[in-house]
Amino acid sequence: MYLKDKKSGDAVEILDLQALFDPTQARVSGRFHAGEEMQDPAAFPKSELAFPSGEDLPRCWIDPAYRRGG
Repeated sequence: MYLKDKKSGDAVEILDLQALFDPTQARVSGRFHAGEEMQDPAAFPKSELAFPSGEDLPRCWIDPAYRRGG
């Protein structure tokens, strides 16, 4: 799955989908897809990622208390 880094606008390949979907994980493993060479994996804060369309990640992926409605 590819997301977008909000600061740079570059594509980020998500390497750990389980961590992406887990609201208790604040960071997710991924790597930038910019330039010609494969980038090294890094930890990305979910708060700095969005869908390629610019839409924010679903609350259920980032907020462990989303079911409490607060």
